[in-house]
Amino acid sequence: MKRLTLFFFLLFSLTCYAHNGENFVTSDMLASMEQGDKAALLMVHFGTTFDDTRVVTIDAINAKAKAAFSELEVREAYTSRIIVRRLKARGIEKLSPLDALLKLRSEGYTHIIIQSSNIIEGLEMESLRKDVAAVEPFFKEIRISNPLLYTVEDAETVVSILEASKPEKGSVVLVGHGTSTPITATYAMIDYMCKVRGLKNFHVGTIEGYPTFDTMLSQLKATKAKQVTLIPFMFVAGDHARNDIDGEWRDALEKEGFNVETRMESLGQNPAIQDIFIEHIRFMLYHKPIGIMEKKAGYAKGKD
Repeated sequence: MKRLTLFFFLLFSLTCYAHNGENFVTSDMLASMEQGDKAALLMVHFGTTFDDTRVVTIDAINAKAKAAFSELEVREAYTSRIIVRRLKARGIEKLSPLDALLKLRSEGYTHIIIQSSNIIEGLEMESLRKDVAAVEPFFKEIRISNPLLYTVEDAETVVSILEASKPEKGSVVLVGHGTSTPITATYAMIDYMCKVRGLKNFHVGTIEGYPTFDTMLSQLKATKAKQVTLIPFMFVAGDHARNDIDGEWRDALEKEGFNVETRMESLGQNPAIQDIFIEHIRFMLYHKPIGIMEKKAGYAKGKD
């Protein structure tokens, strides 16, 4: 019964992606295409050098996107220059978003949807948006879809998914990458939402942002936890998951006296999480963002 209830909740959530309706207007991108136009979907990932996690995350969501959007040519790009360089040394070629877009333009593609597998609207999304702005004049239309956690509804859905797969006992620590910008507050929102839903044993920490390790540790001590399960709150369980989470964080918690387990299952491995990204793409196919200046112009004319 619990699983059935969760299913209908998620179904309802995924059909309500006209969230932030004031920031989008209805616009069918494919319907606006003319004869000779070509449309593509560019899946953008930070990337990983670990083949095992790539197969169940990046490759899996790319395949799901191809199945869901057969009308689009699906390509991929990696944003991490270090990962791209290391893979190239192994004979594996991965394009940057800018190079992938220029390649699509050279092949005659005119309409592009871009979906990143980023978790938050952080520095990686900022960099991606700048790359897109540089080549936007070369295309008839480019739309950038949103990362996993863009709205309150996104966060609520993710927390529900996490609740469904929680360990039977002990405390859970979700470890995100984090960022130096104010958007790191998204992780704190996830922590807050978990506790509002009654998941008092769920805590969130980040490697490079807030909440910090110490913030998370103080919560564990306040609840007198003994058993802790570390779970990557990242799209792939790559270098950070193996070295920081299953390495430094695990060691530090064990020194504090906790019995620690690490669940090396990233967000990108979860089909329900993958489906959120797919619905983000679908929403962006039929909606386009409206800028703040356009909205202000409408306000000046008396439009609600």
